[in-house]
Amino acid sequence: MKANSLYKQVVDKTAVYLGPAADLFITRQIVGHLDMAPEKLRAQDLTEIIKWIKPAIALLTDSPVLVDKYIDSLEKLASQPRKAP
Repeated sequence: MKANSLYKQVVDKTAVYLGPAADLFITRQIVGHLDMAPEKLRAQDLTEIIKWIKPAIALLTDSPVLVDKYIDSLEKLASQPRKAP
């Protein structure tokens, strides 16, 4: 996996909130809801998976501010222009 892949960026953002469980959490979300390999994650896929990530993270914390901050960071990743592979 490329060091700057979208998947890795999502895992890095998630690790701030979930620590070492971030990789497994994001992998399960992508595979379970999108039925695709995590390294194939594209911006439009991230937009879709955020719909599943938000309620899952909300169950893990009682801080709506923390959830919103995390989701905002993912939405920014989804909206960044990307180079074609």
